[in-house]
Amino acid sequence: MPITGLGPHGERAVSPAWKSLTPSDIAAARERRFRVAVVLHTNDSDWSRQQLTGMVGTFGDSAVVVNEVVDCGFRADAQSNALQRLSNEPLDAIISIPVANASVAEAHRCVSRAGIRLFLQENVPTGLLPGTDYTSFISADNFGLGLICAELLSPHVATGSEIGLMTYGIDFYSSNEREIAFRRWMIANRPDLTVRMIRFPSLDAVGETTRAFIDASPAIAGLFVVWDTPALAAIHAFEAAGYDIPVTTVDLGRDAAICLARGRQIVGIAAQEPFRQGVAAAETVIQSLLGVAVPHWIALPGLPVTRENVAESYQTVWRSQILEKHSFAPTPKPAA
Repeated sequence: MPITGLGPHGERAVSPAWKSLTPSDIAAARERRFRVAVVLHTNDSDWSRQQLTGMVGTFGDSAVVVNEVVDCGFRADAQSNALQRLSNEPLDAIISIPVANASVAEAHRCVSRAGIRLFLQENVPTGLLPGTDYTSFISADNFGLGLICAELLSPHVATGSEIGLMTYGIDFYSSNEREIAFRRWMIANRPDLTVRMIRFPSLDAVGETTRAFIDASPAIAGLFVVWDTPALAAIHAFEAAGYDIPVTTVDLGRDAAICLARGRQIVGIAAQEPFRQGVAAAETVIQSLLGVAVPHWIALPGLPVTRENVAESYQTVWRSQILEKHSFAPTPKPAA
């Protein structure tokens, strides 16, 4: 699929295939013995674990040592403290997923000021500029993910209905892009629908936020949630209140995939490829440390996933066999 969004500063995306590592690149990196650190927003998600697997394996092939992986637990203070500490260590590069904007901006600037190359994923803190404060930004096409979710939800919602758009209450580039794209698609293609916004301040508050939303909008007939972890919590709250409504979300996590396969409220998912994104981030770091000028924004397209293609999509995303033998509906074979 083509990349539909623009980068944080209006950049056009470059594919991760722009320059693959060659055997001579790998040999050169092995001689240099680079050292890096990874600062994640959380380690507690399928997406994060797959990202890390892609990064660490790719770094390992080039003898790049991952000195430390930090789990910030979505806390801005934890991330700022970690970045300031790591800025004083003998590292060549840091990959970070910023958990916020203005509150973590200065800590991210400390990295580049210390002479350590900074690579960002999924979010760019307020005021940080490519080429000055960070080297490259690697992400999914988050605008495209929002478009996919809108298109997948539309056929399941009757004319004139109310639908919910549940998004993160923190200013965050990736979720902002998904939200904007979803609304634009609905305005252009389903002007008959009324879209109600729901903002959750934290993952722990999704259940309470959902229950309050149901009380305020009891006629809700569909829902888009900006990623799978809060989507599953919202579905649980809707089921507890006696609702069975179609839901779309982003990220083909294991539990979300099983919900989709079993027809439990989720009717479509816009999947990222976190393993490939991790590989792309690691290869970009290595290219840059070898002196190659790397693009300011590298993006991967999303995958539309429905019940009909969830089994093969799961294998594409997770690079592994289906986990539960009876979780997935068989995919119909094409007519001869």
